[in-house]
Amino acid sequence: MTGDDVRELLRGVVDPELGSDIVDLGMVRSAEVSPDGVVTLEIALTTAGCPLQHQIDRDVTAKIGSAPGVRDVEITWAEMTAEEKAACMAKARWNATQRAGSTTIPGTTRVIAVASGKGGVGKSSVTVNLAAGLAAEGFAVGVLDADIGGFSVPRMLGVEGRLAGVTDEKAKIAPHVKPLGAGRLEIVSMGFLVEDEQSALVWRGQMLNRAVQHFFEDVRWGELDYLLIDMPPGTGDIQIGLARLIPRAEMIVVTTPGRGVQAVAARAADLARKTYLGVAGVIENMSAFTCEHGTTYALFGEGGGEELAERVGAPLLGSVPLEPSVALGGDSGTPAVLGDGPAADAFRAIVRRIVDDVLPPVSMAGCTARMLDRVEAALGPK
Repeated sequence: MTGDDVRELLRGVVDPELGSDIVDLGMVRSAEVSPDGVVTLEIALTTAGCPLQHQIDRDVTAKIGSAPGVRDVEITWAEMTAEEKAACMAKARWNATQRAGSTTIPGTTRVIAVASGKGGVGKSSVTVNLAAGLAAEGFAVGVLDADIGGFSVPRMLGVEGRLAGVTDEKAKIAPHVKPLGAGRLEIVSMGFLVEDEQSALVWRGQMLNRAVQHFFEDVRWGELDYLLIDMPPGTGDIQIGLARLIPRAEMIVVTTPGRGVQAVAARAADLARKTYLGVAGVIENMSAFTCEHGTTYALFGEGGGEELAERVGAPLLGSVPLEPSVALGGDSGTPAVLGDGPAADAFRAIVRRIVDDVLPPVSMAGCTARMLDRVEAALGPK
């Protein structure tokens, strides 16, 4: 890995208030990689003591630290000079004018792509349980079902009905909104557009990609804390196109305990790295089953999640035991995370780890955004 590779990775780290990546904004003054895998960075903030420094620190460390061959990340913080600050604000203002037709996802939204190397590992189940768990914690959570041909999110969340149209400057489609706990879910899926759940979509790659693009560009998403994307399995056109649309997304890879399965799941992580997405962690689904007599059976093998996490250099966020409640919750539209039992506890623990450690919500305490407002006011109308 070279300094240029590090800069390319850092294009996936977005200043949450200015909405542009920290490389484009001129915040990365230097990036060096030592022979023993230590990455040394100097990052300049718009103001000393910026309250978003901790957030940017987390994002940079997660993005660079998960890259192959990186042993450690060392960051030196500085404050921009008056000239650098002026250039940064000018760039941010220009970028804002160019983003009007891009995506409708707020810049402060944490975007999590839930992926797998193959189907049948419970990726969609993990997605809806994480989304429901986050909403139950009081967050505003979007759920985008990007598995266009294999959509299952509407049934798993117990939501029906066609998507409604809206008329405003930036969007044409309103997501379904479902209040949940102290938070809410905003849900978009191809399942809301087809005639029935059993209808097959005979679409090729370009059409599939375009459908996902519409969900990013034409949906009136609200102010979301998190957006979870249920990715199609594998490493095809949709995955590559999505990485280009949302470069700040972080991937969570789902696998089962079998070591053969985790070898396939590693390909999803490899795709993330090749498209400069971060790998936030690994979730092992369908781990050991414990019967009513207390005997535990490793029906799908064991050790795959831990081995995959070590292989891709990302944390193992948790293991979800094999329980009937997970499948029953998906069939009834009531995710297991909202109930009781070992699987519910495991999902809630993963949610807490995401919120507290791996991908905490962006804190909008405010520094650069307020500065940009003052610049806009000083410049006056165009």
